[in-house]
Amino acid sequence: MEITTAEGVGAPHLRADFDGRTQAIARARDAADTFLTALARTTPPAADRNRGDVLLVVSELVTNAVRHAPGPFTLCLAPVPGGVQVTVRDTSPTPPRPRAGDSIHGAGGFGWPIVQRLAHRTEVLPYRDGKEIHAFLPW
Repeated sequence: MEITTAEGVGAPHLRADFDGRTQAIARARDAADTFLTALARTTPPAADRNRGDVLLVVSELVTNAVRHAPGPFTLCLAPVPGGVQVTVRDTSPTPPRPRAGDSIHGAGGFGWPIVQRLAHRTEVLPYRDGKEIHAFLPW
């Protein structure tokens, strides 16, 4: 995990590479939490719920990467005007799609709608070897 600032000055940026195993979900959330703590030192969140919303979106996106994309993934977080950009790059070219949630059988279906509800904007960029999902959230 690498949290950097431009020449030691300015807002932090996070890039963290993970192996794609289930344990990576908690590690990715911890990395995001560390990033948000550093960001809050220079740019406090505008609302109390913003930190939790960013962490929830990180959890949902990396959980989807672990469940639906074989292999490693990368998590990046960066400040943008008025918010935080969360990016997850994984090895599946298939974009997320809404589907009916299944709480009875534990089959999921809730993550992508949560991401879309909390983010101001989402983008899915396809690549030959996978995709990047960008979610822009208020901070």
